[in-house]
Amino acid sequence: MKICIIVGARPNFMKVAPLIHAIEKAKNAGQDIDSSLIYAGSENDPTLEDSLFSDMMINRPDVYLGVDCQNLNELTGRVMSEFDRYLTENKTDVVIVVDDLASTMAAAIVTKKHGIALAHLVAGTRSFDIKMPKEINRLVIDGLSDFLFTAGIGSNSIVNREGAELSHVYEVGNILIDTLRFNHKRLSRPHVFDQLCIKEGEYIVFTLNRKALIEKEENLKAMLLSMSKAAKNTPIIAALRNKAKETVERLADGMHNIHIIDPLPYLKFGYLTAHAKGIVTDSGNVAEEATFNNVPCVTLNNYTEHIETVKVGSNILVGEDAEKLAECVTDIEEGRWKKSSLPDRWDGRTSERIVHILQEAKL
Repeated sequence: MKICIIVGARPNFMKVAPLIHAIEKAKNAGQDIDSSLIYAGSENDPTLEDSLFSDMMINRPDVYLGVDCQNLNELTGRVMSEFDRYLTENKTDVVIVVDDLASTMAAAIVTKKHGIALAHLVAGTRSFDIKMPKEINRLVIDGLSDFLFTAGIGSNSIVNREGAELSHVYEVGNILIDTLRFNHKRLSRPHVFDQLCIKEGEYIVFTLNRKALIEKEENLKAMLLSMSKAAKNTPIIAALRNKAKETVERLADGMHNIHIIDPLPYLKFGYLTAHAKGIVTDSGNVAEEATFNNVPCVTLNNYTEHIETVKVGSNILVGEDAEKLAECVTDIEEGRWKKSSLPDRWDGRTSERIVHILQEAKL
């Protein structure tokens, strides 16, 4: 069985790495299975530093589609064209697409036009805001998929209500946890601890990436100020890149406890978040990692694709409300936070389940 795994952005690699490991394990055990890794972007993408692949213990992509543009409709069309060429030239039994990007949707459409089995990782995530481009992507991808690999029972319910056949839905668990468990003992203490004279458990981590939040500068400044004041003298370590870094540097001028640093390699950033006093983020992946590490987490959004991080995990949603953010950071600072536990099937065996399901399907 030949599996094609296609990813469209840096965070996707954290989710496919354990899948690649599981396929290699099955192949080394003599099973008839193999995979190729396709990246929708270009080979010189600056976010794909060498350390990402060494940290994940995977090879760089086998193929780069070379699509690099900002307009989502143009990107969709170009990915469809390039991926169509790939599938025409390479025998493929199943394509696995990841998350909800425009490139993910494009690859899903082309896969089905070729009559090839389509698997979606992670299926059934919804914001219920049809104005969001990613929500449209999710609906299209799940509607086309032959295998809907979900992270939890909530996602199962969503795709079932939307008409997915029960036989196509598989609750496999959260594959990001496979990566976290695999790398837990490999985390590396970054130099920022010595540079800023900080200690484990005595700082807050801040990350920001959502374009809509960055562009609302007046409100973002209010949020930064409220976070800074509520944290008092606790250092806030902001690992930022590109537009987010430039904007926060400007808006947080004079906020003495906000320290902006360059993005860290995966294993070093993992150490930083795992040993934090608390986390403020707009990233679903970071919130999931916080729940795994039992670290208080504040998410700057009104929804999360993985509601289990709120219901049983360490995550709290505050939207873009500066006052709510201040209240939560105060609770972190004063040691008040809800009790949390690990959601169901966060056991590190998601990738094994996926490989087993695909093999049993005898594609």
